Amino acid sequence: MELVPVSGGAFEVTVDDQKIYSKLETGVFPNTEEIISKIESL
Repeated sequence: MELVPVSGGAFEVTVDDQKIYSKLETGVFPNTEEIISKIESL
């Protein structure tokens, strides 16, 4: 896991260069369980 700081309110989660979540696209900060579920489903 690598945390890459950015500005502008972006929060994006990628796994092996595949975006699995984007706060910029949804407008909502995800909960931990949601991110874990998306990672496990890969």
